Amino acid sequence: MAQIFRALADPTRQRLLDRLHADNGQTLSALSRDLGMTRQGVTQHLAVLEEVGLVTAVRRGREKLHYLNPVPLHDIHRRWIAKFEIPDLDALNSVRSDLEGPSTMDKPSVVYVTYIATTPEKLWNALTDPETTEKYWGHRNVSGWRKGDSWEHQRTDGGNDIVGTILEIDPPRRLAHSWAGVNSQDKVSRVTFDLEPAGDLVKLTVQHHDLPEEELADTTDGWQAVLSSLKSLLETGKPLDFGW
Repeated sequence: MAQIFRALADPTRQRLLDRLHADNGQTLSALSRDLGMTRQGVTQHLAVLEEVGLVTAVRRGREKLHYLNPVPLHDIHRRWIAKFEIPDLDALNSVRSDLEGPSTMDKPSVVYVTYIATTPEKLWNALTDPETTEKYWGHRNVSGWRKGDSWEHQRTDGGNDIVGTILEIDPPRRLAHSWAGVNSQDKVSRVTFDLEPAGDLVKLTVQHHDLPEEELADTTDGWQAVLSSLKSLLETGKPLDFGW
C-alpha cells in the first residue's frame, strides 16, 4: 500500500489515471497528448502505475491499450475507509475479454487485475464450482465446462439472471464464455478469465468485451465486488458480505 500511495502522489500520474477513468483503454499516444512531456516520460509514469497494479495493459494487434485497474484502490477503501465510515460503499465494484476470429482485435470494455494468495488450481475451482461461486457471488455458475457447453448464472432460487456458452476452456489457465441476459433481445457480450502464477500468488485478469453502454456502470461495479469477495474467500476463508 505504501507503494500505491507513493505512485498516487505524483500529479502527472494522477492526470493519467483521471484520463483512463474518463476513457478507459487508451494507447500511449492518446495518453501523451497535451501532457507537456515526451512519450518516454509518460511511459515511465505508466510503468510505475503498472508496477503497483493501478494500470494494466492489454495488447490489441500492434497497439498496447492501458486500463485503469481499481482493485487496489478498492482494497485501500476497504481497509482505511469503508469499515470506519461508509460500509455500504463496499458493495460498489468489477473485469473482461474477447477471443475468436477478428473479434479478438476488439477493445475490451473493462479490464480488471487482482493478485490472490492461492494456487491456480484452487482459483480455477473457485471459478467453476457452483457451491463455491454461490459463497462469494451469490449465484451458482453451472456448466459442463467443455467448449460449446451452456453456462448459467443461477440464483439461489434456481432461476437464471445470465446465460451463455463456453467459448474457450484451458484449465487452470483460461476460461471464456459469452454473457447475456435471459431475454432473447439482450445483447451478448463476452468474459475471459486468465490465470497466471506469480510466485506465491496468482494473477487473475478479467476482461469483459462488447458490454452495452447502458450496462457498463452496473456491470463494472459488480465485477469489483465479485473479485474482492473471491479474493477474501480464498485468502481468509470468508467471502465479503454484500448481501447477495
